[in-house]
Amino acid sequence: MGYEIGRSEAEWRTLLTPGEFAVLREAATERPWTGVLLDEHRSGTYRCRACGADLFTADTKFDSHCGWPSFYEARDSAAVELVTDTTLGMQRTEVRCARCGSHLGHVFDDAPQTPTGDRYCMNSVSLEFVPD
Repeated sequence: MGYEIGRSEAEWRTLLTPGEFAVLREAATERPWTGVLLDEHRSGTYRCRACGADLFTADTKFDSHCGWPSFYEARDSAAVELVTDTTLGMQRTEVRCARCGSHLGHVFDDAPQTPTGDRYCMNSVSLEFVPD
């Protein structure tokens, strides 16, 4: 897919820290329970760390006890791109920023306690929190 924000690997490397680059551009996963946004509880917006696109709102965040910030829906369905991921010998749904294609995490349909039943399990390093 062509993205509104397109940069070369070298450009991304100059804009992102090595940890951010690994997650956002190489689809790595941060270790559970280590993300700075896991315990963020203020009202605000979660944006793509790579391009600044608004992705999630604080009112859809919930404690899923999985070790990563979790949301039950994206701010707007057009804000994220869902892609089949067959790495690691399983089939999952990868979540990418629809504006720049950066890897954010995965979405699972295992949250019956939420209005949608979905758990967008995001890497803290892929997001930037902007308080209201």
